[in-house]
Amino acid sequence: MVKRSRQPHDQLRVIIAGGGTGGHVFPAIAIAKAIKKKVYNARILFVGAKGKLEMRKVPEAGFHIIGLNIAGLQRRLTLKNLLVPFKLCDSMIRSKNIVKRFKPNVVIGVGGYASGPVVKAASSQGIPTLIQEQNSYPGITNRILGRKANKICVAYEGMERYFDKSRLFLTGNPVRQDVVSLEGKKQEALKFFGFSENKSILLVTGGSLGALTINRSLALNAGMLAREGIQVVWQTGNGFYDQALDAVKEYKEFFSVHRFIDRMDLAYAAADLIVSRSGAIAVSEICVIQKPAILIPSPNVAEDHQTKNAMALVNQQAAVLIKDSEAADVLGKEVISLIKDENKMFRIKEKLVGLALRDSADVIAAEALSLVKT
Repeated sequence: MVKRSRQPHDQLRVIIAGGGTGGHVFPAIAIAKAIKKKVYNARILFVGAKGKLEMRKVPEAGFHIIGLNIAGLQRRLTLKNLLVPFKLCDSMIRSKNIVKRFKPNVVIGVGGYASGPVVKAASSQGIPTLIQEQNSYPGITNRILGRKANKICVAYEGMERYFDKSRLFLTGNPVRQDVVSLEGKKQEALKFFGFSENKSILLVTGGSLGALTINRSLALNAGMLAREGIQVVWQTGNGFYDQALDAVKEYKEFFSVHRFIDRMDLAYAAADLIVSRSGAIAVSEICVIQKPAILIPSPNVAEDHQTKNAMALVNQQAAVLIKDSEAADVLGKEVISLIKDENKMFRIKEKLVGLALRDSADVIAAEALSLVKT
């Protein structure tokens, strides 16, 4: 780890590359903040994909970002796919120039479109690289980058199936500390959502954009849950908000419906049970807050990694899985069955204790700084 104070001419320089979704962007920002805590005058440059979430969230966090004109292949046949090779070539050239000009001491790849060209460019110029793999099943980009990366930080056991064991470090996923700090917030959460403390509370979320299957399934089962006295905090995303309000108009006292929940810490603090997709960061947050969850993996992600993320918990009896195709039929019954089974809820919490990896951002930052040549 770098401990000595660096002079301006010897200033630590770090590139963090990647993004595309909150699952990549928020961990990247957490790592950057952890580096700044360790080396206060470090210069950190982000490289992301134009038009993606990172181009807004990174500047909001106080860091500079450069956008590459890069995109991945669409699953369906589209003219946009014809442009992908040209965008990739352009991004490779730009990445080489960015690395050459910025002269980083270390480059960190967090996944997403921009991660590949930048980490590859750094490796070709002899600059130490670290990649962070959030999922239990790595994407093709990280599998390729992992062949030359100096260190590979992972969130799950068993990743030696995909990477060289000698360069693997089990660190967990960086989570937003303000979101998982729940101590003493239960009463504030009940007041915030307008709920009673003597009834069970279910949190339903499909992520910041919502999840259509989860939303439709909850709408179909809203009456069943209300009749059982279950209170529901429901994050719908923009597209389903009006439909959700219509679905619960007869049971308003049992539902708190939101397009987006700014105070996710209060949603977690209120919840007895969570229904969620199984993106890497959602799963990591569930492990840290140790709340029982029903996971409904999205079928629309590359290499079905959400199912693999969910199974990493399910195989440890630390979560319940419902297939996306079955959610409409079984979600309500499964929620009621689990929330009434205090022994099973307790056993799940016990299993989650052993799966939580804390201070991941600090650990990853330390591993990255240990690669810096002093």
